[in-house]
Amino acid sequence: MSLFITAAVIAALMGSALIGGVFFAFSNFIMKALARVPSHEGIAAMQSINVVVLNPLFLGIFTGTAAICALIAGVAVIGWGTPSAPWYVAGATAYIAGTFLLTGLGNVPLNNELASVTAAGPTANEVWQKYLDRWTRLNTIRTVASFAAALMLVTGLLQNAAA
Repeated sequence: MSLFITAAVIAALMGSALIGGVFFAFSNFIMKALARVPSHEGIAAMQSINVVVLNPLFLGIFTGTAAICALIAGVAVIGWGTPSAPWYVAGATAYIAGTFLLTGLGNVPLNNELASVTAAGPTANEVWQKYLDRWTRLNTIRTVASFAAALMLVTGLLQNAAA
């Protein structure tokens, strides 16, 4: 395996683990803390988080990891006979499908819906309760997918080292 691909796998591994840690924090305690405050305060806080998270560093790591995973998957398919190839494809797929795509198809639409609500408006509490449940459930799936991707990528590295 080339040094370039090894470096790409390590970068994807680190990106997956880092993003998984962020998602873990939200599912484990941030959303629970926001659920404990009055709904208008939780809504306002989450609306602010959803704006602030759209920054170059987070988006670079989040989308960059998806791009690197796509590259790794392509290289692994081309070199399918290597011991690491199935692990790299599985890890890349876990991140791209379970983290990146799930975010765009599940969490982002919920964030957009929450952004359209006035925190103290008449429908705010109903929207917030639905948001807390669904967003956290999807986020937990993203957490597991990110950590699974990291685990599979490191397993692929170990397979190459053993070969």
